[in-house]
Amino acid sequence: MNPMKTAAGTAARPAPAAGPAGSDLLRTALRTDSWSTAAFGVVMLAGGKPLSDPLGLPMTWSVPFGIAMLGGAAALALIAGYPRVPTGPATAVVVGNALSCVAMLLLTFSGLIPLTGLGTAFMVIGAVVVAVFADLQYMGLRRHLRTGPDPAALAPS
Repeated sequence: MNPMKTAAGTAARPAPAAGPAGSDLLRTALRTDSWSTAAFGVVMLAGGKPLSDPLGLPMTWSVPFGIAMLGGAAALALIAGYPRVPTGPATAVVVGNALSCVAMLLLTFSGLIPLTGLGTAFMVIGAVVVAVFADLQYMGLRRHLRTGPDPAALAPS
C-alpha cells in the first residue's frame, strides 16, 4: 500500500470510504440504544414495585415509563435495521433523546415525583446515558450524511 504524500512530504490520511462505513457509528448507536432502552423498560415494568420504595418512583410512573421504553426500543431497532438508516427518523431519534434528557432532569428536580436520594441519582444517571446516546447518534448522523447514499442500498433487488 502506497500512502499519498502531502506537500510537506508526510503521509496523508486516506479519505473515509463512502457508503456503509459512514453509517457504522449511527447504526451501532441506534442498536445499542435499542437494547439498553429495552432493558431499562423491562426493569421499570418488572422491578417497578420492588424499586418503588428505594427510588421513590410510584408504580403510576414506572409502568407508563416501562411501556414507553419498550415501544421506543422497538422503533430504534426498526430504524437501525434498514439497509441505509433513514435520515428523518434518525434525526427524530437525536432530537427525542435530547428532549428526553431535559425532561428527565426537569422531572427529577421539579419535585413532581417524590424521589429519594437514590431515585434522584437513578434519574440523573439515566439522563446522562440518554445524553450520551443523543451525542453519539448526532455524530453518527453527521458522518452518515457526509458519506452520501450507499450505492448497494440504492441498487434494485
